[in-house]
Amino acid sequence: MTEAYIYDAVRTPRGKGRPDGSLHEVTSVRMSATVLNALKARNGLDGHAVEDVIWGNVTQVMEQGACLARTAVLASDLDETIPGLSINRFCASGMEAVNLAANQIKGGAGEAYIAGGVEMMSRVPMGSDGAAVAVDPSVAMERYFVPQGISADIIATEYGFTRDQADALAVESQKRAKAAWDDNRFAKSIIPVTDVNGLTILDHDEFIRPGTDMQTLGALKASFKDMGEVMPGFDKVAMLKYPHLERINHIHHAGNSSGIVDGSAGVLIGNAEFGKKYGLKPRARIRQTCKIGTEPTIMLTGPVPATQKILADSGMSIGDIDLFEVNEAFASVVLRFQQAFDVDMDKINVNGGSIAMGHPLGATGAIIIGTLLDELERQDKQVGLATLCIASGMGAATIIERV
Repeated sequence: MTEAYIYDAVRTPRGKGRPDGSLHEVTSVRMSATVLNALKARNGLDGHAVEDVIWGNVTQVMEQGACLARTAVLASDLDETIPGLSINRFCASGMEAVNLAANQIKGGAGEAYIAGGVEMMSRVPMGSDGAAVAVDPSVAMERYFVPQGISADIIATEYGFTRDQADALAVESQKRAKAAWDDNRFAKSIIPVTDVNGLTILDHDEFIRPGTDMQTLGALKASFKDMGEVMPGFDKVAMLKYPHLERINHIHHAGNSSGIVDGSAGVLIGNAEFGKKYGLKPRARIRQTCKIGTEPTIMLTGPVPATQKILADSGMSIGDIDLFEVNEAFASVVLRFQQAFDVDMDKINVNGGSIAMGHPLGATGAIIIGTLLDELERQDKQVGLATLCIASGMGAATIIERV
């Protein structure tokens, strides 16, 4: 089978994801085109250089509607002969774009792809698509639907995680993210966002709060307690599904949950012939990909079975992995992953994660693959695994190996 190699990975800085954020005036199309143009320029691409642009995006309405991938190609410097495909696997959309591209190459369907994603959460609010999984009673009631924050608190309750543990993980995420920026560890991948005059709008992740400590977080109110215990009373829905739980322990709040931000990321993937044609050296190969469905009420446990599946599919064990990127959707997601595999936390999210820097839904899967690759190179390690939990109960994972 043909190998699929990563030749380059870039991302924009993550903006605050609200109207006073630096990127609010930048459209989803322009953010996507910024990444596409960077990959084209950095790698000397011309003509029909890639078979397709596969672009992840979660809230596919308004400016993110229709086929955003094709719109982004037309707005970029890429040749118009390159088509575009928009996909949605919720929080893993950017990763699924990369995985789909890699498997297309492995199957012989083209020499190269650009894959990644975008989410402008300040401009297209999360949930504004009115998704049926949350609002259609015939689905939501039968499957005991609860919001993701409640699901994160169910994980904490089911697996015994305390608020102090969640807050400590959040403080560490902030600490690691600041250290990474201070040490310029993202310099290889970051593409500054500019205005129409070429002036820089944003060149760093503006969501980071380096002064965060346990006392600061301890003062925050649990974000999902009222919706769980009062109205609309989602705790009772959850306990219909999990009657062994006497109550839901609400430990999550704005400080130990992922930040709502804007951002975009892209990965250039190709076979060996593509690299020779453009004089590019592969940085890593995509060794294995996987996706899996999980129980939809607890919803966010997907990284555990996805990791079990991808390791089994590739004939590997957890000890074969040098570094991990586990998306910090909520603190309990990472705590559960660490608990399940007993992985040293020094190997997980070593440069911080979405709690510190934010989670632009459609882009994060591609962001963490690029971050993982950069860190493998920095530490001179070989094999890394990236994984995300996914809304409605799914998980996805990717194993990359330096070459």
